[in-house]
Amino acid sequence: MRTPKLSKHDKYILELSNKIRHNYDSISLNVPIKHYKRSLGEIDIIAKKGNRFDLYEVKCSFRILKAKKQLDRMKRYLKLENAGSYFYCGNSKALVTV
Repeated sequence: MRTPKLSKHDKYILELSNKIRHNYDSISLNVPIKHYKRSLGEIDIIAKKGNRFDLYEVKCSFRILKAKKQLDRMKRYLKLENAGSYFYCGNSKALVTV
């Protein structure tokens, strides 16, 4: 049985998770956020160290404004206003604090 081919976006998510893995106790990838039956979105990476959470948004190109908007919305939905939020651009391999 063959495994499905990963998209470029999914490869970048795995790449970033491997880079940051040693900094956290646990890492979750592609986490859907739902409210009752309605989907509110998805967070590419949620990382936890102790009682602190960090949220990561991965984009193939440098679209930091869209990433910031998505991260702010997810932090509000999850009531994680004090969580760290980061943007990762897969093409340039840049990791930016948002």
